[in-house]
Amino acid sequence: MHKAGFLVSALLVTVSLSAGIHAQRGGGAGAAQSGRAAASDDLTGTWVSVVAEHWHLRMLVPPKGEFAMLPLNQAARKMAAAWDPAKEPAGDEQCKGYGAAAIMRIPSRLDIRWAGDNQLRMEIDSGTQTRLFNFGAATATTQPPSWQGYSTAAWVRGDLQAVTTRLRPGYLRKNGVPYSDQTRVEEHFDRFTEPNGDNWLVVDSIVTDPVYLNGPYVTSVAFKKIPDKQGWDPTPCRANEAR
Repeated sequence: MHKAGFLVSALLVTVSLSAGIHAQRGGGAGAAQSGRAAASDDLTGTWVSVVAEHWHLRMLVPPKGEFAMLPLNQAARKMAAAWDPAKEPAGDEQCKGYGAAAIMRIPSRLDIRWAGDNQLRMEIDSGTQTRLFNFGAATATTQPPSWQGYSTAAWVRGDLQAVTTRLRPGYLRKNGVPYSDQTRVEEHFDRFTEPNGDNWLVVDSIVTDPVYLNGPYVTSVAFKKIPDKQGWDPTPCRANEAR
């Protein structure tokens, strides 16, 4: 897709997502339904990444200076150029590459369940991370920044769409490519079934960051549904390993 196409896609998702969230907050006619009651698709269950593109960027830690397809500004390039894998700090800082702006591209399994009528929980075995999608709620401006941030969700034309903010600074790629605490992640979750019965979940993401990106970073990843918890393997965050 050309750059112009990316920008049009970003605008369309932003407009449709804003409309959907507005309706769930009472902007539309009638009483607002809970996220679970309004669900037009069932995303629950276990899903596994299917890496059919950009294998060298997703299945391996990209080499230093590998910036392909990233709309980085000079500040981001300078920071990434100074990255030294031997100096990555231990402990929680190993999770810099597992934040919401990057984690959907890490090879992993997702386990999705309703945590309540207005909260959908996504457990991710790579890095042992948890994402929470909140329906019918205002952005939690007082919530401390975290790796997975705060996600406001809505059902828009049958699909789940979410906006995530309140992120801790992290890596778009594990080779030191940064994103800031001002990053915003917009996602569109599309579930469909093939004629042979296989169920797929495609996640389109638009990452914007006024600190380190010159424009939107648009990606698309696919997951295939598998029997519940099949191959489930929670692993700690590892700064120098792809998973």
